[in-house]
Amino acid sequence: MKNQLVKILKIIIPLLIGVYLMWYFWDNMSEKDRSSFFRALNEANYFWFFLSLIFSFLSHLSRAIRWRYMLEPIGHKTKLMNRYNALMIGYIMNLLIPRAGEASRAGVLYQTEKVPFSKSFGTIIAERVFDLIMLGVVVLLALFFSYDDLMEIASKNGLFNRESEAGGVALGWIAIGGLVVFLIAGIIVWKFVPKVKEKLIGFFKDIVAGVFSVFKSNHPWRFLGHTLFIWVIYVAFFGLCFFSLESTKVVPFGGILIGFIAGTLGIMFTNGGMGAYPMLVGMVITYYLGETLGEEEAKGVGNALGMMIWSTQTVMMIVLGLISLLLVQRSKKAQT
Repeated sequence: MKNQLVKILKIIIPLLIGVYLMWYFWDNMSEKDRSSFFRALNEANYFWFFLSLIFSFLSHLSRAIRWRYMLEPIGHKTKLMNRYNALMIGYIMNLLIPRAGEASRAGVLYQTEKVPFSKSFGTIIAERVFDLIMLGVVVLLALFFSYDDLMEIASKNGLFNRESEAGGVALGWIAIGGLVVFLIAGIIVWKFVPKVKEKLIGFFKDIVAGVFSVFKSNHPWRFLGHTLFIWVIYVAFFGLCFFSLESTKVVPFGGILIGFIAGTLGIMFTNGGMGAYPMLVGMVITYYLGETLGEEEAKGVGNALGMMIWSTQTVMMIVLGLISLLLVQRSKKAQT
């Protein structure tokens, strides 16, 4: 009963946070903002969003292909379709519970290919390391092209005031306290529960093997090529959407990079970016269009474009994820 309650809360609480952010996103707009918001939705050229979705699909396919070069060095040849299905189902899970997609992805691959969970999970962790490196590259590019704009946007939205600084310190101490408690609990289990200790050792060995599988790949350049392709496509499908409105075509490349970073952070810290993604992207666009359109008009346009990008990508992931879930279920039935 207690475990079921915890599982339910893990789903409900992130969703409630997402719903709150969506409400805040809407409530924070004035009547003029909303008028501009709906006008932008009506005037948008949705061809660019369709093209963006094609690019997005190619990035998902490339990620599924790239996974092969991490699984083969640890002794597992898998089908592209099974890797792709696991990936898309993981994306659906991320919409329900932040960061739950990684575990779900490894679980689905175990169901379809019998790859041990800990080993495939290790390769996914390695992927995330490379993703963080590539995100860092995008941040460096944004700093190179638009350092002053990035600092001004951060300052304008209160990221450098004393209150946020104090809050950051408090959160830092909370994180340190939580880490200390976790370490003490780990030491107690390690010393007095040998069976759990053995399982943990085996689990971490598999994870380490998965992480270092990248360096044992027979095709490291293919892996790196797909990594670069995925992130170029990410920025491209985001940037393409700016051509859907006449007013957002003028946003410079550096501004597009800053908007991309803001949206990525929204996805990282909420379930699928619900509420946070359009709001953060909208902030960036408002900054660039504020002088030419006026603050309220710019805010409506920025929020509209952020919402359109988030909505189209989210709907596509849900549709493709549900199709993958159906295919996996059919495959399981066929095997029984």
